[in-house]
Amino acid sequence: MKEKVWSQIFIIYTRLLIGGAFVFASIVKIKGNRFTAESGELNPINSAWHFFETMYQSGLYWKFIGIAQLIAGFLLMTQKYSKLGALFNLPIILNIFIITLSYYFAYTPVITGLMLLANLLLIIWEWDEIKILFNLTPTLDKRMRLEKDYIWQVIGLILFSFIFAFGLFFHEHNFGFWIIACFLIAILGLILGILREKKRKNYI
Repeated sequence: MKEKVWSQIFIIYTRLLIGGAFVFASIVKIKGNRFTAESGELNPINSAWHFFETMYQSGLYWKFIGIAQLIAGFLLMTQKYSKLGALFNLPIILNIFIITLSYYFAYTPVITGLMLLANLLLIIWEWDEIKILFNLTPTLDKRMRLEKDYIWQVIGLILFSFIFAFGLFFHEHNFGFWIIACFLIAILGLILGILREKKRKNYI
């Protein structure tokens, strides 16, 4: 399965998608802003909005969550450190999933549940090396594959830098532009990655 181009591309873009979402979500917390547009202080104490307001009012804890999300997202998007990113991100996304189950979030648990499953998939993908953490002998794969091409590290860093800068300076504006720009960068990476893979196979 790891030798198939389509499966490698799926894993690469799963890392970018989850990582990018966490980087974007982290900025509002690091900046010390609310997750919602208005205060949830007057909402019922057992409501999701009151819960978010409580975390926001904590100050330091709110920013700590943002920094943790930023680190997890960055590690995933680098591709090179995606194993560490998937492990670092697991308790974060699991916690978010449980929160969306604990309060009324309509269909949000479906989204967070899919993100949790995607993160588990990334861990399974890297299991041959990650299993050393469970005192099992790792299987080191040194074969050159599409996902190991440095072009994905470059694309990941470009996307991270763009998302971070956009969230830092333009979080509440030009959201459509952000979506389009991220899409175009991702498509550019896909084209370059496939072309480089074809070129590599021609040399073999």
